[in-house]
Formats: sequence, C-alpha cells, structure tokens
Amino acid sequence: MQTSALKPMLEVSLSERVLRLELNRPDRRNALNMALCQALVDEFARAEEDPNVGAVLLTGRGLSFCAGMDLKEARHVEPEALAHLHTKLFSVLERARKPIVAAIQGSAVAGGTGLAANAHVVFATHDAEFGLPEIRIGLWPVMIYQVVVQAVGARRTMEWSLTGRRVTALEAREAGLVTALDDDPLTVAEAAAMTMAEFSSFTIHEGLDFAWNSRPLNAGGAAELGRTVRTRIMSHSDFHEGVQAFTEKRKPRWNKEP
Repeated sequence: MQTSALKPMLEVSLSERVLRLELNRPDRRNALNMALCQALVDEFARAEEDPNVGAVLLTGRGLSFCAGMDLKEARHVEPEALAHLHTKLFSVLERARKPIVAAIQGSAVAGGTGLAANAHVVFATHDAEFGLPEIRIGLWPVMIYQVVVQAVGARRTMEWSLTGRRVTALEAREAGLVTALDDDPLTVAEAAAMTMAEFSSFTIHEGLDFAWNSRPLNAGGAAELGRTVRTRIMSHSDFHEGVQAFTEKRKPRWNKEP
C-alpha cells in the first residue's frame, strides 16, 4: 500500500486501484476548512489523471462523517475565496469519470450532505444523519443545492433547505441520497469500490460521461447521445476483450488507460 502524509487533515492511500480519502479532523467532526477542501479538490483531480486509480473511496475518521463548513474559520475568511473553493469541491460529480463511493457514519449534514450527493454510490450506518441546516444560522445551501437536487429532487431539497431539519438515514435512502444502509458501511464501500476498479476504465469513463451529459437532454437527445456513446464503446478494444473473455470463461485484460 502506498500512503501519503502530506495532508494530515486528509489521509490518502492507494491500494488495489482504490484511492482512499479519509477526512481526518475528528475533533472538529471533520468540518471542512479551506485546507481540507483544497486537499480534497487536489486529490479528486489527481485521481482523474492517475491510470492506477480505478475508483475513489471517501470516508471520515471518528464518530461523524462531516459536519459541513468549518464555521469557526468561515467567519474570518474572504467569502468570495471560500465560495470559489466550494464551487470546485462540490462540482466534483460533474468532472468525475471514475466512480466515487462514500462510506458515511454519524453526522453528514450541510457540506457533508453535499459530499454524499457528489458520490455515485453511498453506504451509511443506520443511525447516520443528513440534512441542510444552513437556514438555522442565516445561510442558504447555495453551493451544494443543485447537486442535492440531482440526488433527491427539487421539492425535497427545497423542503430540507427551508426547514433545516435532520434527515434520518432511512429517509435519505428512500430519497435516493443513500444507496444502502449497513452496520459496517466502510467494509461494504471498500468491496464495492474494489469491484468497480476492476472493470474497464474506458467503459466507466464513457458511461459516467454519458450519465452526466444526458441529464439535461430530452428523450430524443439522450437516445442520440446514447447511440454515439455505445458505438464508441463497442468499437473499443475493451469491449472486444470483454466479449472474448466471457466466451473463454476468463477474467478480462483491460487496457490500463481510459
């Protein structure tokens, strides 16, 4: 296993083609200060460029996954600089062409909910809590609003924003924010990330690209884009290798580059 200690607020390790990012401010419930936000932005960007990374696993150390923005720091920083950094962090899903899997325990509110919404697959403990409580301190969750809308829908996001209430793990699962509940979400998330990392990088890249770019299209436009993407996938060597491996009952040997 390769491990980096360059960013102590974010523990980073790479094993079995899974890049593990662990928020490491347990004394602050993994609140997102600017240093931690920048570290996450940097590591997500590196993952996209590194052919040795097949999937990203995001988790948090301690009893809470992430309590959102570090309010103690936020009172003393330039709002525009903070907004610019949050824009980059909470638009990760728009740029991600490698799977992001989140393992969540305890509190995942405000920016923590935003990080969950920026993951493709989310596993959480049964007692995890989510929500958009910003209204309680005179703020609106503008930087994460749209990605939460994409995860749970406009009406539900509006209600969460207006009430600021805590959302249970069960409700978050029923809403679509959480994929599944488990007593040990990290173990389940690691297994899922490792499985995803074994698949064709090219196919996942094309699939995630299609999933994102087809969102604003009508049925006809999505179908047209789908035909283009499927033709590109079926023309690639990974598809031919996959079919051949299936026929020969062996494990495919994918290209390392997407």
